[in-house]
Amino acid sequence: MDLWIIRALFFGAIIASGIFVRPFGLDFYLSLALSSALGLFIILAENRIRKLSVKTLLGAALGSLLGIIGATLISTIVGRMLLDERTENFAQAVVLILMTYIGLISGANKGEYLDLSVLGGIFTERTTRKAFKVLDTSVIIDGRVSDICKTGFLEGTLVVPHFVLRELQQIADSADSIKRNRGRRGLDILEKVKSVPGITVQIVEKDYPDVKEVDLKLIELAKEMSAKIVTNDFNLNKVSQLRGVEVLNINELANALKPVVLPGETMRVFVLKEGKEYNQGVAYLDDGTMVVVDNARRMIGKTIQTQVTSVLQTTAGKMIFGRFPEESEGYAANSNSTGSAGRPQDRRIYEKPMPVEPPLEDEHVKGH
Repeated sequence: MDLWIIRALFFGAIIASGIFVRPFGLDFYLSLALSSALGLFIILAENRIRKLSVKTLLGAALGSLLGIIGATLISTIVGRMLLDERTENFAQAVVLILMTYIGLISGANKGEYLDLSVLGGIFTERTTRKAFKVLDTSVIIDGRVSDICKTGFLEGTLVVPHFVLRELQQIADSADSIKRNRGRRGLDILEKVKSVPGITVQIVEKDYPDVKEVDLKLIELAKEMSAKIVTNDFNLNKVSQLRGVEVLNINELANALKPVVLPGETMRVFVLKEGKEYNQGVAYLDDGTMVVVDNARRMIGKTIQTQVTSVLQTTAGKMIFGRFPEESEGYAANSNSTGSAGRPQDRRIYEKPMPVEPPLEDEHVKGH
């Protein structure tokens, strides 16, 4: 609010100066229009410059300075030509404006590559906190990066390469409706990330024509900018680590936030389908964690209580292995008062008890 008050005072001062000075001999209304336009232009430029990083501003200033030096040298050569005074003045003005503009744009574009550590630590505290993070196509389409940015766990400058935007656009223009929706979702997620306070989204035009795969281009860009790659792609995660590039894996973060399940604990799950191995059933928790249950093939489509035997943590996710006790074990345990595997309450987890074969010793007695 205070900033807008200062802007309003500045805008009023510009208008008052234009009315009282009357530049170029203009009348009241033209002076008012000219000063108003100038004030609006300065405020819009200031609002845009505030969003730029320190490196970008320093790069733009350094580029402009080099452009002015180059324009001065060129103007010296132009002054030695046999030109009339008006043409010479016009040529020198055009050269000055052109070289300053080229230096400004070039310096601002390449300013992120400046090493501010040579300035004796003046900008070290802020720049070290602002590490670059390159977004992968898959993590943009996934959408969870937007929520992570809103929570404040991901901040600074998020780099979106031009070839990633091009890939998103190709997916959004696909003839397949599913791919088209995923591509449009990715573009919407980028707009949400740009609106998060404390997050700066930087579009990088850098490309590597010699590299065909997008994943390898991401790795090369991350190495060049000393940045980290934000992804949920398992293969890109492995290749990046082999190439010496740090990776922020969204799936690893999600797995780290999942509840910890220890071997020996019991959990209630819904057996959804058959497992790969013999007599296995597969269930899923609410967060998508796969639960593989032994001896649960016949319980497909039912809710059972299983005992966790082991937990496997991988980069792709977490897998929980459990065991559904055999009914014969349950009945045998009930006949043994010292056993604990088949307590009476354990029998309640079976929804359709299977008939138990009579013991062999009973048949032997009947035969005799």
